[in-house]
Amino acid sequence: MQSQFAEHNAEQQRAWDAFHAGRPVRVPVRISANPRMILLDPARNADRITFEQYTADADIMLRVQLAFQYWFRHEVWFDHEMGLPTDGWDVYVDFQNVYEAAWLGSPVHFPADNCPYAGSLLDEDGKNRLFDRGIPDPFDDGGWMRRNWDFYAAWQERQRQGFEYQGRPIHSVSLAGLGTDGPFTLAVELRGEAACLDLILDPEYAHRLLTYLTEATIVRLRAYRERLGLPIRGRDFTFADDSIAMISADHFREFVLPCHRRLVETFWNGEGELMVHLCGDASRHFPVLAETLGVTAFDTGFPIDLQQVREQLGPDILLQGGPTVSRLRDGPIRQIEDETRSLLNGPVKNGRFILCEANNLAPGTPPEHVRAMYEMARKHGHY
Repeated sequence: MQSQFAEHNAEQQRAWDAFHAGRPVRVPVRISANPRMILLDPARNADRITFEQYTADADIMLRVQLAFQYWFRHEVWFDHEMGLPTDGWDVYVDFQNVYEAAWLGSPVHFPADNCPYAGSLLDEDGKNRLFDRGIPDPFDDGGWMRRNWDFYAAWQERQRQGFEYQGRPIHSVSLAGLGTDGPFTLAVELRGEAACLDLILDPEYAHRLLTYLTEATIVRLRAYRERLGLPIRGRDFTFADDSIAMISADHFREFVLPCHRRLVETFWNGEGELMVHLCGDASRHFPVLAETLGVTAFDTGFPIDLQQVREQLGPDILLQGGPTVSRLRDGPIRQIEDETRSLLNGPVKNGRFILCEANNLAPGTPPEHVRAMYEMARKHGHY
């Protein structure tokens, strides 16, 4: 197996080197997944660790995360380094998608069979409570962000002490809070469906809330970058805003685009990649994001017609996408192969393209289903 990994690792490195040099030999394959692949799969979670335990205890989080990385590196074939990591493990504080709303005061719920989620905070009787409270301290809110930095410090100490897993040290430690799921998505978390109705029934409030959430995000990201010694404006910048898939192009331009522009102007220096992650079919917003903000890359979800998007945006925009996570989980393999082959034979490949799952691998996905997609790229993804 180690010799297989060595051969694979050399091939995947050549594929990425060629891609980043602007002379791709074939379409590279990237898979996004996280420790829910362990926590929500009874076959892999023998200790029955819950998400609540995982997010409350630094030692448990570290143990689960390393177990996930070991499994991912040994069972899931795509263009990444497989086998034990050459330089060591890269670990990160993982509060899934709840940390932003939780930082602002939303209650976090832990269903038994799913990921944690942030409950609504701004009901009609308390819709102004965030404005009255002001922007919380980025570090010492008394809850999630304090825990974030505590976990970060604990793992750095483990790194200094020479901690090893499977004979490899911790290579790097990172924390939550250096990115954002987007101002409108955060508004939906905090307001529920009322966030969409606000755009029509109370546009003044919608503008005020989105402005507040954007400014709060900027305050947090700026404070974290300063503490970590990172540049405020970087060569590359990535953000998300999945919930814009629910609103019209006109509402997006009026309410959300100014918030995105503020984020981009604050954190991107314009030299490298500006990527937006958008689950759902938000493709109607892609042209304005590219033309108005200079977005250079889209990480897509589903359902979306990547062939049509390529024809709309041209060859210079990077697109990431592929078979849906439900297809990769449920199969059958023949259909995964057929869908991948059809995608690779279309115009999406006539430009910068990375094949990936759409979007974020689902617990219970058989590794052989992912490998079927990968092998199609190796056979049919050549230029």
